[in-house]
Amino acid sequence: MAVTNVDIQKYLLGLVAFVKNFPKRDFQIDYDLEADVMYINFGDRTKPAADSEYTDDDLIIRYDEQDEIIGFTILHASKR
Repeated sequence: MAVTNVDIQKYLLGLVAFVKNFPKRDFQIDYDLEADVMYINFGDRTKPAADSEYTDDDLIIRYDEQDEIIGFTILHASKR
């Protein structure tokens, strides 16, 4: 889809609303097109998770040693 065919304002405003609910403000978002997986990492993206939780809606929540959320893995991201 060409950028000219996208309602940029709609997507940016939706992104802002989504980001406002994040537990932390320092984050990175990566998308793997081939695997259709989106990774959202808070803080140091190289920090390994101590634990994770797989939800019914194909979301993996990653936690550090203090049980703080350090990131999300969103499976089948393009279908959401």
